[in-house]
Amino acid sequence: MLASRSWLSRPLHERSTRLFLGVLIAALAVVSLLNLALPAGHPLHVSTYTVTLLGKYLCYALLAVAVDLVWGYLGILSLGHGAFFALGGYAMGMYLMRQIGDRGVYGDPVLPDFMVFLDWQSLPWYWHGFDMAWFALLTVLLAPGLLALVFGFLAFRSRVTGVYLSIITQALTFALMLAFFRNEMGFGGNNGLTDFKELLGFDLTADATRLWLFLATGMALALGYVLCRAIVASKLGRVCVATRDAEARTRFLGYRVERFQLFVFVVSAMLAGVAGALYVPQVGIINPGEFSPIFSIEIVLWVALGGRGTLYGAVIGALLVNYAKTVFTGVMPEAWLFALGGLFVLVTVLLPKGIAGLLAYRRPRRADPDPSTTPGEASA
Repeated sequence: MLASRSWLSRPLHERSTRLFLGVLIAALAVVSLLNLALPAGHPLHVSTYTVTLLGKYLCYALLAVAVDLVWGYLGILSLGHGAFFALGGYAMGMYLMRQIGDRGVYGDPVLPDFMVFLDWQSLPWYWHGFDMAWFALLTVLLAPGLLALVFGFLAFRSRVTGVYLSIITQALTFALMLAFFRNEMGFGGNNGLTDFKELLGFDLTADATRLWLFLATGMALALGYVLCRAIVASKLGRVCVATRDAEARTRFLGYRVERFQLFVFVVSAMLAGVAGALYVPQVGIINPGEFSPIFSIEIVLWVALGGRGTLYGAVIGALLVNYAKTVFTGVMPEAWLFALGGLFVLVTVLLPKGIAGLLAYRRPRRADPDPSTTPGEASA
């Protein structure tokens, strides 16, 4: 028990982790204070809409940390983490749909509105249990975790690596997107799940609920970051970095590389599922578009821009890109894809180590007990 406690608490003794947590907690406190203490007409007031938007950004930041865990420290370029994010979102969406009850458009106390519209006679078996919060929260972890376990076991056992693994993860995401678009799957088809009313008995449209969701997302990001730092700073993390830089040599030393890969891949998928579950009640909808391969590619761009193999760089990249997306889609919506492509070229040509690498270059390097913070030139 003592060893386990020291393993989990080790990141809290790192200067970079304390700095990250301090900035995050301070940001959460400032936003909450400006939202609650200042009237709506005050120039420094943070509106509930802005709080919800920032909460969405934090969900994306947690998703980026999950991707950086496998790409930055294992060298696995996953183009399918959007699927794990969407599965967690659908698990939460199913719970929120069951909470609507007879307040839906058709007034059916059991069947969601889209099932009544499609003339379903009974609730499918896989919807049972989602009227209970604990079951939904468990599914948020198990649905992406089990998919990652099965997929990772088959892929890593067959030693599928590099671009081939990336293509397979993208194909998995695309297949799930096509499946969830079908009405007969029972997940709302093209429209997805929406019109949510409450979460754990609290009105989702209330300002207080929106603020608490924002704070919960921030705390989830903090816990997810600490968990990932605990993994990469441990012996497991050193084996992961060795696998990333020289997999064949690591196997020669006697390590069962596929077991390390599988464990970290499953943890990453679960974190992505948690991000999706927190995302859905804040944006108010989940549809098959979240499975889009383009979304998974965009996540990789966040990590690349921020700096892979640093974790905090992934957070910076997710926040910057999504803020830029909000600005561009509001001012020049047709120019956003060009701006996104420009960012990709910028990172590839001028910032191969991302913003985190640029910051590390500009300041004197401190001694770091974790040798895995600087990624090697491993191929994706």
